[in-house]
Amino acid sequence: QVQLVESGGGSVQAGGSLRFSCVASGRTFSNYDMGWFRQVPGKEREFVAAISRSGKFTYYTDSVKGRFTISRDNTKNTVYLQMNSLEPEDTAVYSCAVQRGGWGSRGPNDYDYWGQGAQVTVSS
Repeated sequence: QVQLVESGGGSVQAGGSLRFSCVASGRTFSNYDMGWFRQVPGKEREFVAAISRSGKFTYYTDSVKGRFTISRDNTKNTVYLQMNSLEPEDTAVYSCAVQRGGWGSRGPNDYDYWGQGAQVTVSS
């Protein structure tokens, strides 16, 4: 079992920045590839970014490439999502999760041990 707790959400104007943190406990964090998802009411969870267990490899959904950066610090059992140049379309609840479906997975069913999520609101 892995427990994940996100922090760092908030409200920001378009063009601003926020950074999420996701702290893991319960199992060896460095054994897991990790991902970030987001969800708006009435829609399915949308894949945002993923990072390999070493932190060396990452991949993103096209809409955030060049604006968001996923990173991790295995000494702190933490994965981060730095979000720059935020747009109103980025407004959502963001959650981190452990990747279980293999490297390259983008579907929420390929992830497990979801955090509780944190809200990001971007105003125009």
